[in-house]
Order: sequence, then C-alpha cells, then structure tokens
Amino acid sequence: MDKRIPKDIDDYVNRFPKEVQQLLQKMRVTIGKAAPNAKETISYGIPAFTLDGYLVYFGAFKSHIGFYPGGGSAITAFKKELSAYKGAKGSVQFPFDKPLPLALVSRIVKFRVRQNLSKKKK
Repeated sequence: MDKRIPKDIDDYVNRFPKEVQQLLQKMRVTIGKAAPNAKETISYGIPAFTLDGYLVYFGAFKSHIGFYPGGGSAITAFKKELSAYKGAKGSVQFPFDKPLPLALVSRIVKFRVRQNLSKKKK
C-alpha cells in the first residue's frame, strides 16, 4: 500500500484492488448525491466530504469500509439500523462480504447536512 497522502479521492481509490474500488466509488456517489453541495477532500489520509465543516469520512481497510459520520450524534440517531455492524462511538464498519447499506448511508449523510446547516444558522 502506498503510504503517501493521496492528492484526491481518485488517487485514494486507485490504490485498492478493483472490488474495493467499486465499493469506495459507491460510497462516494451515494454521499455526493445525498449532499450535492458538499466538497470532496482528503483528511486524515482518507476521503472526506465537507459542507460548512466536516460532514463525513470514509475509507477502505483490511476487511471493511469504515464510515465516520462526524462524531457520535449520527451513530446514536441511527443506532438501531447500525446495530448489525461493528462500530465505535463515531464510526461504523461495513464488511466487504456484505452489501453496502447505501440507502442508510444516504439518510445519515442527509442527517449530517441538516446538523451542519443548523449549526451555521446559530
């Protein structure tokens, strides 16, 4: 694995095997559709989307796609739906051997957009 920090999401995705690239692209497209005004970037060495602050991060690991929806509040709000997956306070793991829950990812991203925009209004 290339240890240099990727210059963009394409650079990041291209470092993985084809099957993993497909999963990463599905995440990217799903997040982009759920937050069409968000900007893509690399942060902490992994893909991230920003919209009035950080929105979500995601990345590929040995056996899963990690999804980081900006702190614990989104994980708490979607606790029931996320209970089928391993996770921690601010992250969830989607294993390679199961379909990505893209509709759930979309709902979580939209929740995060609302959070960030409401913070901006205050």
